[in-house]
Amino acid sequence: MMTSLPAIVQEITTRVVVMVLLAVCLVGAAATAARAEDAGPGPANSPVGQFSQQLEAFQKSVPDLNKTIQESAGTIDSATDVEKARAEINRLKDAVSALLGAVSDNGPVSQLGAKALEHIHSKLKALAQDNRFKPEERQFLVDQWKKLQAQTEDATKELDDARAQFVGLLHTLQDNEDFIGELLEIRQAEKALEVIRQLTHEIRDASSQLDKLIGGIKPPRA
Repeated sequence: MMTSLPAIVQEITTRVVVMVLLAVCLVGAAATAARAEDAGPGPANSPVGQFSQQLEAFQKSVPDLNKTIQESAGTIDSATDVEKARAEINRLKDAVSALLGAVSDNGPVSQLGAKALEHIHSKLKALAQDNRFKPEERQFLVDQWKKLQAQTEDATKELDDARAQFVGLLHTLQDNEDFIGELLEIRQAEKALEVIRQLTHEIRDASSQLDKLIGGIKPPRA
């Protein structure tokens, strides 16, 4: 039995060495995995991965840029359309004429107060001859109608003053139709300028993306 002891010791030693080597391998693999995880996914950080990301971003932006260009062209065509500006002036003229017809001295607005007062006068006249009510009831109704008559007269005067002021402003507007037409064309030109500036900004952004994309095509140190 004494002669078999070295063999047993040797076997145990061998097993310990194997276990130590296995542990070292596992620790090394874990460290390698940790370094890889800290560095991030390899393909995404590689030049090809970065190029793919830039290409995808540019491809997504192309349809939006094309849409913006088309919309901008349409807006500028509309803003520089002289006939459109003239049509807008004509609509303004028609609206002013219609308003003048409504608020002029013989228009329907000028007759509103007179109609309301005429109705009140007829009611007061009818109450004076109406025997359906007791004297105190009739007097109460008469007082209410007279109070309403005074309020309607004040409101009619205010309406006439407002109407007269409005008529004067409408005539001023008519007298300056040509100048207003020029202002409308300036407003359209300002819209065109805003569109041009916005489109310039978006094209520069697209150029920056494209420049990065083209830079990614070249091999390192090329």
